[in-house]
Amino acid sequence: MTELTIVQAINRGLADAMRADPDVLVLGEDVGVNGGVFRATEGLFKEFGGDRVIDTPLSETGIVGAAIGMALYGLKPVAEIQFLDFIYPAFDQIVSELAKFRYRSGGQYPCHVVIRSPYGGGIKGGLYHSQSSEAYFAHTAGLKVVIPSTPADAKGLLATAIADPDPVLFLEPKRIYRAVSGEVPDGDQRVPFGEARIAREGADLTIFAYGAMIPPSVQAAETLAASGTNAEVVDLRTLVPLDEKAVLASVEKTGRAVIVHEAPRFCGFGAELAAILAEKAFFSLKAPIQRVTGYDTPFPYALENAYLPNAERIVHAAKAVVAAG
Repeated sequence: MTELTIVQAINRGLADAMRADPDVLVLGEDVGVNGGVFRATEGLFKEFGGDRVIDTPLSETGIVGAAIGMALYGLKPVAEIQFLDFIYPAFDQIVSELAKFRYRSGGQYPCHVVIRSPYGGGIKGGLYHSQSSEAYFAHTAGLKVVIPSTPADAKGLLATAIADPDPVLFLEPKRIYRAVSGEVPDGDQRVPFGEARIAREGADLTIFAYGAMIPPSVQAAETLAASGTNAEVVDLRTLVPLDEKAVLASVEKTGRAVIVHEAPRFCGFGAELAAILAEKAFFSLKAPIQRVTGYDTPFPYALENAYLPNAERIVHAAKAVVAAG
């Protein structure tokens, strides 16, 4: 075990994968000599050289298009989009090409691509460096969407993503890149997709969250515990595939649900989660489901902390759910 931050765990996961398999390579803007804008690829260029750590032009559609071509010829590219906000020029490449190659080829051609990208607010990045657009991609058949919240999960889920023959969108919560640290297993320790993590056990209500929203959710649960409400915090880890079994089991136990994400509320991933609970756990619910989310506005700069869900807002929603039934 080694104590690492999330960004260090990602760096180590990339290095381990590249050492183990010469077909794994990294490409993106400034990932080489500079080591990436957040230093997630620091040191890789020196160890593996420019043929496997490729500094690309400022062209997201070119990055993803090149990665698709590499994958179809047997390589295993890990493409970095510097900020998730920059991914939209490549949207057509991702949803129309990358996500559909296995289907359109009758299973002959999987597309072995991982797209890494920092997402979300919390670094005073303003509206073009703070978006959480995971729902766009969770809506696309053929893509897996993965969002870790701990260093161990960052490394373990990344290893699983790189080994997966199908495309994976790997979203990294930049707000907690260095704010969260923890023990990370050495060696090839993989975290399977589709298995949620219980971040905190509880019996009175369930808080569902992922990525950068796990720390404030746990903090809210601790605050609630002081007043006698025992909240369970479920870290989804992967949005696609979703651990529906764990989601339903938790609400069947607690009878109440609060869903937290920093993306806007309307059509956010929390809406799908609420629909699943309404369809399949309706008779277990003791109160209406509450959502604590970002707002349906462009992401603000000066009011960033007002926009982002925090422990106080989560506690308020949880108390409303408990009071309702």
